[in-house]
Amino acid sequence: MVQTEDIAIRPAATTPGNLTAYGRLLGEVFGEVEKFTPQGLFWRYQDNPAGTVVGADAWAGETLAAHYVTCPSAMTLEGAPARGLLSLNTATHPDFQGRGLFTRLAEATYAAGTEAGFDFVFGVANANSTPGFVRKLGFQLVAPLAAGLLPVPPRKFTAAPVQMAGDWSAGALTWRLDNPTGRYRTAKWGDLAAVWARTHLPVTDCLALLPAKLPDQGPPPRPSLFIGLEPRLTLERQLFVPLPRQLRPSPLNLIYRPLSARAPAKLNPREVAISFLDFDPY
Repeated sequence: MVQTEDIAIRPAATTPGNLTAYGRLLGEVFGEVEKFTPQGLFWRYQDNPAGTVVGADAWAGETLAAHYVTCPSAMTLEGAPARGLLSLNTATHPDFQGRGLFTRLAEATYAAGTEAGFDFVFGVANANSTPGFVRKLGFQLVAPLAAGLLPVPPRKFTAAPVQMAGDWSAGALTWRLDNPTGRYRTAKWGDLAAVWARTHLPVTDCLALLPAKLPDQGPPPRPSLFIGLEPRLTLERQLFVPLPRQLRPSPLNLIYRPLSARAPAKLNPREVAISFLDFDPY
């Protein structure tokens, strides 16, 4: 435990008491949403087959002043298995804003991640948080994510180099699709597996494509929303229609920071494959 003025910085934990405190703070800052219920937080923080969250909390006595976690993610990096951390939930209680708590928690988290053998941390940040990650925490702004509608999903990938991608084993994918706050449909789609999720938009599902096998529940009979990067697709050839900016869900900027010598200093944005399955919009 590190004392900073009247604030105690402690590792994040997944006890019932901690999860209740996290849900209360996240709900106060972002509004009462289903993903911040104890059930939603337990699934994301504790059940993940890649490991429990790595994070840090700021406590002022019995009050949770700030909270930040990263979620372990099985990834491939330059063709080899790698251990990533997805930068996920962060919140500061209104009474404790302006004290630089997020920066302290982030650096404590990345130090713990490095010590635990993780290779890098990545995230998808909104316009407000991106500058802080880049300027204060040394992240690379890799690229804005594409966001738009695909009239008909492609049925195969083209040959292309992929520097970073999610490594969705059967067990990891089962866990991801067991999200208690998500609504999903899967299908065998040509040479690919397709996963659709309910979205914030009416009659629109978000699409992820994987080189894997999934139970075939049939595709939604309408255009699909795609949010991400995919070097194995040429979106323009798929009649991709970019989503108007006012309709785009936030966050949309891919950010990256290496933690080990195994991870490259920078990512090539043209060689990164990331979909909604890899971060946490749906």
